[in-house]
Amino acid sequence: LALMYDEFGRALERLERARSVISVGALSGAVGTHANIEPLVEEHVCENLGLRPANISTQILQRDRHAEYMSALAVVASSVERWALEFRHLHRTEVREAEEPFAKGQKGSSAMPHKRNPIICERLCGLARVIRGYAVTALENVALWHERDISHSSSERVIIPDGTVLLDYMLHKLLWLVDGLVVNPDRMLANLEMSHGLIFSQQVMLAMARKGLPRQDAYVIVQRNAMESWNTGRSFKELLMADPEIQEHFSADELDQIFDLEFHFRAVDSIFQRVGLED
Repeated sequence: LALMYDEFGRALERLERARSVISVGALSGAVGTHANIEPLVEEHVCENLGLRPANISTQILQRDRHAEYMSALAVVASSVERWALEFRHLHRTEVREAEEPFAKGQKGSSAMPHKRNPIICERLCGLARVIRGYAVTALENVALWHERDISHSSSERVIIPDGTVLLDYMLHKLLWLVDGLVVNPDRMLANLEMSHGLIFSQQVMLAMARKGLPRQDAYVIVQRNAMESWNTGRSFKELLMADPEIQEHFSADELDQIFDLEFHFRAVDSIFQRVGLED
């Protein structure tokens, strides 16, 4: 979730920039020359609307601003989808490391009472596609005939308000998901153990290299034992302990240290500090 925190920090910056870019107005006449309306009037009206006067405009405001705004919405929606998809994968029966909240009496399937489908995650994945489609429409609106046609107007009346409200809904649902997420640490550990210790293969290879073995030789020795573990389901660590080429360089205590899961967490505090979660 620290990764999510960092990602949505960027999302907030992206949305704030997009809001600033699009918050301009124009009241400069039919072709943008202020021929029949003073620039002071434009400035006064924009100020009262909380907008900045555009530096220059034609009959319309240039739509690159609107395309940037909708693209920002699409990127943030894709971030929402990225996490919804991750939760869906973690929710799978054979994984079950994390699950979408499931209320008492809720139905997962009308045909199969045992189902606990991640329906909100699936909904968010679908809605992200809609907002990305809106962004494509906004990009199509950038090029207009001599800056004078209003072909952009009809689509923008749909995509801008609808896309904004839709992303707001998605963010609220994502907050609900995170707040109620069911986390199964025992299942996480069980899934790690399903590898029979193969997750430590890199540590073994690097430890052998530190002992003076050529890296390629170490790779071949470790891979041979790893493939044996894959094919037979035997403990990777036990296979290594029985290998004469491993015994030549490592004691049982040294292998125990290499297979210590805590090794992988040694930099976690530094990572959290970078993210701003040191407390």
